[in-house]
Amino acid sequence: MIRLPLLDDHAPDHFPDPRTALVDPNGLLAFGGDLSPERLKAAYTHGIFPWFSEGEPILWWSPDPRCIFLTDQLHPNRSLRRAIANKAWRITVDRVFGQVMKACAAPRQNQAGTWISPAMIDAYGALHEQGHAHSVEVWEEDHLVGGIYGVSIGKLFCGESMFSACSGGSKLALCALAALLHRWGFPLIDAQVSNPHLLYLGATEMPRSAFLRKIATLVSVPFDPEHWRNLPSMPVSRILAGNDFNGPN
Repeated sequence: MIRLPLLDDHAPDHFPDPRTALVDPNGLLAFGGDLSPERLKAAYTHGIFPWFSEGEPILWWSPDPRCIFLTDQLHPNRSLRRAIANKAWRITVDRVFGQVMKACAAPRQNQAGTWISPAMIDAYGALHEQGHAHSVEVWEEDHLVGGIYGVSIGKLFCGESMFSACSGGSKLALCALAALLHRWGFPLIDAQVSNPHLLYLGATEMPRSAFLRKIATLVSVPFDPEHWRNLPSMPVSRILAGNDFNGPN
């Protein structure tokens, strides 16, 4: 029988030590609580995230190892360059956060359902309003063809989900996000749970102990959320040329 700590509804900033998470299922730490902005910020600050399906209680996780992308090593590969070379796509930031979340929540091939429930969309929308959740969008004219969203605390960015409506859309959004974060001094993107697809895209694994030490420093570095506001739209050609939203590297 699995015994898990139940979170205190009246203490949104209190979580068990992530190092006490279960080995099987990997990283399961606690249940209960809520999805208030205060609790979510406290969770991500300590290397914890919610992940549960509709009908389940809120489950909190901190897996070992942790999957990450290094922002200085994530670039469009040859196949992505070929796929998008002749496309008149453009990239924006924080223009349609809610729309990106809903696209990520849409049913996908060979999946029975989604973990991004209406309650999750509302919760992360509230974080977005506070300047702690952000999206990168890929457009073909007025059609959203890809995107990614996640949570930003200090100089830690935690990727939550991404989607493609056209081949290459999510990969391009991820590369654009990495370029932007690298410019701002964010060394990594937390990708949470490792899987073959993320590793194929260039992710690597880090022991949880090392990850927790790293993010303890990153979350304490001040970073003004205003940096995310009013960034210009950028043609895909600039990402392919190794540039970001603020100019050449």
